[in-house]
Amino acid sequence: MAKPRNQQIDLAHTPYYHCVSRCVRRAFLCGQDEQTGKSYDHRRGWIEQRLLFLGQVFAIDICAYAVMSNHCHVVLYVDQEKVKSWSMTEVIQRWHQVFRGTLLTQHYIKGQALHPSVMPTLHNTVNVYRQHLMDISWFMRLLNEPIARMANKEDQCTGHFWESRFKSQALLDEKALAACMAYVDLNPIRANMAATPESSAHTSVCLRIKSLEQQGIDNKKSSKRGETTNFQPPQPTTLAKFVGNPRKEMPTGLPFALSDYLQLVELTGRCINVNKRGFIDNKLPNILQRLSISAQHWLTLTTSFEHTFKGPAGEPQSLTDYYQKDTNIDNPEKVKRRPNISQSEKLFAC
Repeated sequence: MAKPRNQQIDLAHTPYYHCVSRCVRRAFLCGQDEQTGKSYDHRRGWIEQRLLFLGQVFAIDICAYAVMSNHCHVVLYVDQEKVKSWSMTEVIQRWHQVFRGTLLTQHYIKGQALHPSVMPTLHNTVNVYRQHLMDISWFMRLLNEPIARMANKEDQCTGHFWESRFKSQALLDEKALAACMAYVDLNPIRANMAATPESSAHTSVCLRIKSLEQQGIDNKKSSKRGETTNFQPPQPTTLAKFVGNPRKEMPTGLPFALSDYLQLVELTGRCINVNKRGFIDNKLPNILQRLSISAQHWLTLTTSFEHTFKGPAGEPQSLTDYYQKDTNIDNPEKVKRRPNISQSEKLFAC
């Protein structure tokens, strides 16, 4: 039996989630209509622009994304500490970027005097806004609904644009996070829509590479420098930051070096693209060495992650802990059903 949505997303387990939205009817909703030849590829730009905008409003960082012709992948990180640090004014200002708010919030943000009797109502409203601004369901709702309305207006029709709300998948540890991010970034290459990561339009890896090119930074030089200092070059402000390998006083961000990740995605893309020669050397990618994932298993993960893990993804101990907490059983041996455990033991076990 499928789990209720409010149980699929539980920040007590993990702040990282892989979400997927798929279109109904035909692929030309975001791609090209093979019958008429008309291109709807510009809608991919709509989705990307809206996604990056919401990432600046919510306390939810975008780790990776790929907007395809008939579906969209996004890996999200919910930053609970960030939303707790926001003042009442900042919460209201952020909420007003997507909604009009109430009469009380409008008066408050304009600096108008409010009677003390209405302040409890205002505080309760702001608390509700604060919770919504760290809620993945609200994030995906505000991503998908405007796109559906714009597409239906363009098509001069009514009805569903997305086949359902969205599907979510918990990423329980660094191994699952790295594999899922690479799987998402390499979507266009697997679909033969692009030959290289830097030419994969409407993906996070393309945006990261363009940011490096605009800064005029040599990726090889930054990789050598990052081996010893955890130096990270300038990164897009609209995406979650790579902050280097785990260490004391670790800042908030993705626990990998940007240069290592881009190098690994490039090598993996060469293996997936049949028109380019390439292979993954176990001695080369730093991320695979640190995470203890073999090259063979990495290729399996980055080509079929979504099909390999139908639910929560992570190494065996992470899955055991997840289902133990989920069933409120103190003894791990009593947790009988652990979906994905066999795949986890095969692909993630050290």
